[in-house]
Amino acid sequence: MARPRLRVWPGTPYPMGATWDGAGTNFAIFSAHAEKVELCLFDESGRRETARIQLPEYTHEIWHGYLPDVRAGQLYGYRVYGPYDPAAGHRFNHHKLLLDPYAKSLHGAVHWDPALFGYVVGEDVYRSFDRHDSARFMPKCRVIDPAFTWGGGAPPARAWQDTVIYEMHVRGFTMLHPEIPRRVRGTFDGLGAAPVIEYLRDLGVTAVELLPVHAFLHDGHLVEKGLRNYWGYNSIAFFAPHNEYLRSGRIDEFKIFVQLMHEAGIEVILDVVYNHTAEGNHLGPTLSLRGIDNKTYYYLMEGDERHYNDFTGTGNSLELRHPYVLRMVTDSLRYWADEMKVDGFRFDLATTLARVSGQYYENASFLDVVGQDPLLVTKKLIAEPWDTGQGGYHLGNFPPGWAEWNDRYRDTVRRFWKGDDGQLPELASRLAGSSDIYDRRGRPAWSSINFVTAHDGFTMNDLVSYERKHNEDNLEDNRDGSDNNCSWNCGAEGPTDDPAILELRRRQMRNMLATLLLSQGVPMLLAGDELAHTQRGNNNAYCQDNELTWIDWGGLDDAARELRAFVRKLIRLRREHVVFRRHRFFRGELIPGTNVKDITWWRPDGVEMSARDWHTGQGRSIAFLISGEAGQYHLDQRGEGQSDDSFLVMLNAGADPVEYVLPGESSLPRRSVVIDTARCDDCEFGGGADPGGSYLMQARSFVLIRYQPAAAERGAGYGAGLDAAEEPEAGDTRRRSQREAT
Repeated sequence: MARPRLRVWPGTPYPMGATWDGAGTNFAIFSAHAEKVELCLFDESGRRETARIQLPEYTHEIWHGYLPDVRAGQLYGYRVYGPYDPAAGHRFNHHKLLLDPYAKSLHGAVHWDPALFGYVVGEDVYRSFDRHDSARFMPKCRVIDPAFTWGGGAPPARAWQDTVIYEMHVRGFTMLHPEIPRRVRGTFDGLGAAPVIEYLRDLGVTAVELLPVHAFLHDGHLVEKGLRNYWGYNSIAFFAPHNEYLRSGRIDEFKIFVQLMHEAGIEVILDVVYNHTAEGNHLGPTLSLRGIDNKTYYYLMEGDERHYNDFTGTGNSLELRHPYVLRMVTDSLRYWADEMKVDGFRFDLATTLARVSGQYYENASFLDVVGQDPLLVTKKLIAEPWDTGQGGYHLGNFPPGWAEWNDRYRDTVRRFWKGDDGQLPELASRLAGSSDIYDRRGRPAWSSINFVTAHDGFTMNDLVSYERKHNEDNLEDNRDGSDNNCSWNCGAEGPTDDPAILELRRRQMRNMLATLLLSQGVPMLLAGDELAHTQRGNNNAYCQDNELTWIDWGGLDDAARELRAFVRKLIRLRREHVVFRRHRFFRGELIPGTNVKDITWWRPDGVEMSARDWHTGQGRSIAFLISGEAGQYHLDQRGEGQSDDSFLVMLNAGADPVEYVLPGESSLPRRSVVIDTARCDDCEFGGGADPGGSYLMQARSFVLIRYQPAAAERGAGYGAGLDAAEEPEAGDTRRRSQREAT
């Protein structure tokens, strides 16, 4: 049966990708070295190719054509003709169906087969040429209709210093949630359901940071073992949401999720992977960029273009020095920021994005383009400031406007509470916002994204339960994952029935959570840590899409509920007191117009610490007083200062109690204990302070004491911040969340 003839017009080279304009569809794809490009159309099942059309025009290295008979919903892919010459960097193979780099939606998934590879598997990878058609094993791109009616409410636009980030996984958060219907668990519909939104609002977080949601594939070697790529750091399409997270396959589900989060006052930040693709090294499959224009899209070895520069540990790196590759990445960012309304991005292995001739460069094109873009510059931009290549560690070296994951904060807090010697000087800097790292070029205290745990590594529970990784379930003989965990099992490796060890573990979790949420900078909490979620010692659970990583909502005991209440009240405390979320760094100097310092570091005998005190190697306790007058340097939108209570923060990681003489300035007469993690009622704020002049800190405990002036002495801005009265009512959130059903 003859295929129907489709009308083909020249079309335009812009915009890139497949663009439905209400009458037909324009197709445009970049390839500088191709000799011919064919557009392949498929039926609605994606299994039968219905038409193959040569794109008629080539303008500015962009192949393009307009098909007035193609509508939204059409499935398609490309075949690109050109030289197959790996030694020269070319890997064209028109027998391989290729994904459009600008595809907004995908249908189906990769099914591993030798036909996916441009060379003959088992033969010389540089000389052999595979002629098997890969179409039946490939997902297909889908032309979309972008029309969507957004609600009238503006995004939350939280100030950086008011932000509390919650790192979570779309699938893992709801797969075991008893209040989420089974049909929507593990999807954006499930994540936008009323029980999830109400939980997040009740906890108090202001932003969710989602592990990668760009379309990704499950690596062949994992599939062979019966495993999956759970984390998703293996992108194959930078514009398309991952299919498995869409219940119906419609991208509207993601937009509805974002709108519901915004209505609840919660921002959405995406973890994005632009440093590499799922095509891997020279032995990898031909799925998209490799077959479209390998020499342009990838960072090839100079003088040996058969191989790839690998700064990521995944086999390849994108060549962001090329203007069209840079454009593809920034177009993707603008698409998610504008069309999908997300509020920010966390850039995986961000150093790779700013490498010029192999070296990190603070004025690299990528950083310059993002910094001058009027849309992107308004979004929250977070760098993971390292990669796996030589000279790849650049904490503190990203430009103004960027925040950065602070792994020195993570390691220092872990080592301190583990009881390691010599941690006090660095701990003090981390608690105070890491000015030694970020205080340059006008960068503020929120430049530091503080975290103790993240998806990569131990959970908080495992951090106090295991001293060694236990990654046997990954089927790599426990060779994968870091051996540098800075963890302490409190006396037993893994599960135990010893009540003393269990109580110590609970206290250690409270200690680290209190430290995290009351430090200067922006705290990031790992989803499930507030419930003592465990991965049974697996510190590299990237391939565990199962009950090991999914949050278990069904069996929460009293200890888990108490820990959640503790975290909720810590977040509330941070929200209500500006001294814990300053924009500016502390100076340790007298506040103008007063006789007190913004921050003062105290010895146990009540004397201010001297330079010599900082270098006591065995010191395992530290205390500091934050003056409420320091709130004058936290300006609201009207430019008015906010005074606050003063707080004495005391941390004792030692095995013995420490008695602290309490500061007692006459201007701060009222004193009360807010937190003592060694007390049984530490989940309930309040309680009187020792009427005497000292406080006995128990071993391995965190204590917070409030110095509260009389109401008349407070500034007009006291307590200003994210007032609950300004947030949507829970009932309103519930009703809005129910829109998912329609």
